[in-house]
Amino acid sequence: MHKTLEKKRAWLWLSVLLILFILISYFAFSKQPKDYPNYVSDSPSPTGIKAFYTYLKDKKEVKRWSHSPEKLPKNEDGHLLLMVEPYFIPEKEEMEAYLAFMEKGNTILLFHTNPKGMFDIEIEHLSSDEYLGDDLRVIDKNGSGYRADLHSPIRLQSNEKDDVLLKDDAGVLALKRSFGKGQLIVSNSPEWIINGSILDADHLSLILSLMNEEENTNLLFDEYIHGAQNSSTFFTLYPKWFLLLMLQGVLIAILWLLARGKRFGPIFIPREESVRFSDEGIRALSAWYIRGRRYHESLLIQADYVKLLIQERWGIPVSKEWKDLSAPLERKWTNIPAQEIKTFLIELITILQKENINKQEYLLWSKKLDRLRKEVEES
Repeated sequence: MHKTLEKKRAWLWLSVLLILFILISYFAFSKQPKDYPNYVSDSPSPTGIKAFYTYLKDKKEVKRWSHSPEKLPKNEDGHLLLMVEPYFIPEKEEMEAYLAFMEKGNTILLFHTNPKGMFDIEIEHLSSDEYLGDDLRVIDKNGSGYRADLHSPIRLQSNEKDDVLLKDDAGVLALKRSFGKGQLIVSNSPEWIINGSILDADHLSLILSLMNEEENTNLLFDEYIHGAQNSSTFFTLYPKWFLLLMLQGVLIAILWLLARGKRFGPIFIPREESVRFSDEGIRALSAWYIRGRRYHESLLIQADYVKLLIQERWGIPVSKEWKDLSAPLERKWTNIPAQEIKTFLIELITILQKENINKQEYLLWSKKLDRLRKEVEES
């Protein structure tokens, strides 16, 4: 009855702890705002571009592209790949794949604060902050004026074959360059397209004018340049609620095993299973003789035990005195010279006749008697 009550009490506490853990985990995970990277198409934060992605999705076919550029469609034209503020400069092979994509008749629209190093774009730095700020004047290729925020201290360098699309008093803000059958459109103002400022000034009009430079039927948002190729980890592949359930399941399994009495570690043999068959009693008795300095009595017991073994193994009667064992031992103890055996017996008789012996003598003769015991047992 008492054990049943203890089990019920253990399960009650286990249930209480589990409920507390679930409540704490719920409030810890559900109430924390999610952190989104900048310039990604699924980010609703002010620095994301989800608003523009949603706006375009209602009007044309729009997809996110998270694969390497080598997999871009090269046998079709009419695609527009939107690249917004890449986190890194693509490798040489990747740049060649982007060029092959354009040469087949597709368009890349690149918004980058500093596009140097991509597609052989050259830049120039402004010498002052005179042309930076909010609500500044921008001119398109037709001479029409727009208002826009300009915060990039960089202007683009155009050549004779480039088509200047947007500019201000300080230089080129956007240009178009041909690559085979396709086009590259570059702008130095990615801040126009983010959620927090796309509706400010004439940003949306400027973005749409750049997109409408070339006819396109399919629009791709490039997320590969934002590290999407490395995002498929265990913690991002599954939703947080599923990971939380998995963690709770692991904890429940551990607590259940503990409640069932399961233990993990080395196996210890209970003392009562081995003590009756061990030499623990002999060890305790010998320790008692040593602590009581009863060296002489202990040595007499060892000598009598060895003499008993000699009778059992070699047939020499135990009634014989040590002084009479010289000849029989010489016949049996063949690996020891006869003179050494005689000396051993004489010294043994002397030490056994002494009333008091010290610890050093006791240890020395214990070893000698143990040597004789092993010889008798192994013969």
